[in-house]
Amino acid sequence: MAKFVLAGKANCPYYAKAELLADYLQKNLPHFRVHKITQHPDDWESWLTKVCGKNGWKYKGSPIIWRELVHRGGKGLLLGGFNEFLEHAQEYYNITSAMVTAHMTAIAAENLETHVEVQKEQEEIQNKFNPLHVWITRASMPACYSLIPVLASGEVFGMNKEIWLHLMDTDQCTETLQALVMEAVDLAFPLLRKVTIHTITEDAFLQANYVIVLDDVLTKEDESPEECVKMVTKECAQYGSLIDQNANKDVKVIVAGSSYVNLKALVIASRAPSIDQHNIVALPTQLEFEAKAQIAKKLNIHSATVKDVIVWGNIGGINHLDLHEAKLYQYDSSVWGPPNFSRPLLSMIHDRKWLKDDLVKEWNKRREHRNGMSTARSIAKVLSWWQNDSNTQEIVSLGVISEGHFELPVGIVYSMPVQFQHGEWQVYKHVNITEETKEALLQAANELIKEKVIAFGVPGEEPKEHLHTGKGISFGTFLQKATNGPQSICPSCCTQDTSTERGEVLSTQPSADDHLPTEGSTNDQPDSMS
Repeated sequence: MAKFVLAGKANCPYYAKAELLADYLQKNLPHFRVHKITQHPDDWESWLTKVCGKNGWKYKGSPIIWRELVHRGGKGLLLGGFNEFLEHAQEYYNITSAMVTAHMTAIAAENLETHVEVQKEQEEIQNKFNPLHVWITRASMPACYSLIPVLASGEVFGMNKEIWLHLMDTDQCTETLQALVMEAVDLAFPLLRKVTIHTITEDAFLQANYVIVLDDVLTKEDESPEECVKMVTKECAQYGSLIDQNANKDVKVIVAGSSYVNLKALVIASRAPSIDQHNIVALPTQLEFEAKAQIAKKLNIHSATVKDVIVWGNIGGINHLDLHEAKLYQYDSSVWGPPNFSRPLLSMIHDRKWLKDDLVKEWNKRREHRNGMSTARSIAKVLSWWQNDSNTQEIVSLGVISEGHFELPVGIVYSMPVQFQHGEWQVYKHVNITEETKEALLQAANELIKEKVIAFGVPGEEPKEHLHTGKGISFGTFLQKATNGPQSICPSCCTQDTSTERGEVLSTQPSADDHLPTEGSTNDQPDSMS
């Protein structure tokens, strides 16, 4: 079978003459097929350059005609322009064209008019198709498999908003992503309008409304923590630049994972200056949910009734679990109230030994069994909080750019308490931080500063020892802890037995002697973000 492709400017007279000849051949020859392409005169040169570059041709002018070898594969065979096509028809089929110039010109004018009308119709259809563009990096990760049904169900973005999922990963993962796309399409979600596969190219994150970063670092035995930091920085710097270049300016970026999560968010924000830094966040929500689940198991209640648990610090390194604001709702006890009635969590836990010795150990152990489902749920929950129907009362944890809140260093991404309101988050400032607690939080900040120094290569600045503490541990030890994931010290190393009486839950620390307790907090309403 002979298949020809005929392409040209919509107002080209010679395209019109070649088109008429090709139609005649197709009508009268059973094995002759033609595919026609028209381009607006303003778009012709760029289109022709792209086609010739793809096929390795050198050709100028209109029309251009090539032959495709059906069922044989490979690139097309360039025939040439109208004269070459006419000669081919005369030699092989003994057919020629006798169209006069006036007729050619009239048909060319009609072709241009038709092309413009068709283009307008396509634009109108495209304007009606206005989905949310959701980009997911490292889409071969298990979390993506669980995340797609949640996003497509309407639970996150609402039942009236269609979504276009862009799954991005390396070339080596193409087969995995193709299988993922096939399953997503098989689910037949009404709101899942399209699913496409991408690699990191210049058009990555195009029109993105939401970007979900699932990248995680798999440390090799011969790879130092410094090398891991530099690798993360290089990859996320590329993400940030492409997001800044291609995404919508109100794009929201969520960085998930278990290693260098804060650093990844910081690098992306630094390379995307046109994007609001408040729209780029790191995700400690999975840690928070795991702590709630462990507490719920202890109290034999549902984890959804545990609220206002705070995770401070470095999500993938030194962090601090704070239960002073935590509350229980719908708790079955002698005192009962309406659905919005709550009880302070710490007054409901009478096993002080468990608080002191076992909670953090059990919390850390839960992370060993992650398979992507809890990550997906955490991402979906934060995305839903970011919508206009967010809960304005609940305190949640979020890794955000520090602006000096709680006297923490400025310019690092730090997990801290926030509240979502009208589709925006606000730092929950009314938490009492004692000098002792501040020292524990600054240890996490110090680790983040050390990562930042390596990542950005601050000239003439060497990583310092503990900020404001005078207690030194080696830089390699700090980074090694970050590489190995979140760490928590044994509560038995607590310097005071009375710490748990005040409701202290110990933080991740670089050494046992560095642990200090926290105090209680007030329960005022949040101020607006400064």
